[in-house]
Amino acid sequence: MTLRSLCQFAVKRGYLRTDPTRDIKLGAIKGDGFHCWTDDEIAQFEAHHPIGTKPRLAFALLLYTAQRRSDVIKMGRQHIRNSALHVKQEKTGKPLVIPVHPHLQAILDATPSEHLTFLVTTTGKPFGANHFSETFREWCDAAGLPKHCSAHGLRKAACRRLAEAGASANEIASISGHANLNEVARYTKAADQARLARNAMMRTTNLIEHSKRSMDL
Repeated sequence: MTLRSLCQFAVKRGYLRTDPTRDIKLGAIKGDGFHCWTDDEIAQFEAHHPIGTKPRLAFALLLYTAQRRSDVIKMGRQHIRNSALHVKQEKTGKPLVIPVHPHLQAILDATPSEHLTFLVTTTGKPFGANHFSETFREWCDAAGLPKHCSAHGLRKAACRRLAEAGASANEIASISGHANLNEVARYTKAADQARLARNAMMRTTNLIEHSKRSMDL
């Protein structure tokens, strides 16, 4: 990748006539993508932006629905029926019915809304996707959060929390709308490992305590 950039620069400046790397196919760069918010980062945002504010409402919609920013900015009270949020994902066209989490309901009840969408700009208009991302970045900066904390990272955090609560990959996907379970499976696998490790350590602790009591007798 670095060599290709250098060659492209050389062609642009006239040092090379053609780019010798032009027809070389580059392999995909693997990575974890967007940072998944930690519980400490979630608590830090919530501590700075109290319930009843627009930043906290946006945050809760992202965290408790596991949806993308493009779907969250379109949500409104008309989409809530029988205590469930009815969403049609913009990226996939997939319809979802997501139960409204009690924490999200409490924040919705505490945040006045006179518009068709829960989230609006300072002029009362619905957010565009890019404008929302820029504004959310400002809210994160105000809370002192690092640059890797993004709106999409809360979608990942929502999936992580569901996995840690014992939800299966299919159950998580029924909320997030993921068509490919590979990414969701990473969360359940990590959560299962942590849960199994805690259980194993607890049994070891119980065994030691039992042995001590037996010796005391």
